[in-house]
Amino acid sequence: MTHLKEGMNAPLFEGIDQNGEKIILSELKGNKVILYFYPKDNTPGCTAEACNLNENYESLKVSGFVIIGVSPDSIESHKKFSDKHNLDFSLIADTDREIIKQYGVWGEKKVFGKIKEGVFRTTFLIDEDGVISSVISNVKTKNHAEQIKEII
Repeated sequence: MTHLKEGMNAPLFEGIDQNGEKIILSELKGNKVILYFYPKDNTPGCTAEACNLNENYESLKVSGFVIIGVSPDSIESHKKFSDKHNLDFSLIADTDREIIKQYGVWGEKKVFGKIKEGVFRTTFLIDEDGVISSVISNVKTKNHAEQIKEII
């Protein structure tokens, strides 16, 4: 589970998204950011979460948010996932798990009764000054945008 808490500065990072674009958190200063970490492209929970955020993309954008997803999948995997579901936001390919580890969302977890290492599904809301305003660790994949809207 993450060591980061509300009120802390969000760790700065750079990553490449599904379109080959460099995403640099420090360049998003002045915007509010929904930074969500998820385990794997094209799995039921991750698809439900991405599609729910995408369905609410415009209203979140109007509220001043930029949405960024992060998983350890490759750029190619993200591209297929994004194209298949017509996602309007960036998915960073963190294949070396550098960003994932910075945010403390990697570790042992139980999946179908087996212990394995993986990403803890977690969302960070980051304010215009780069400060974490909320951490959501109990993500409801089918209603994640609603969870976020309740907080904001």
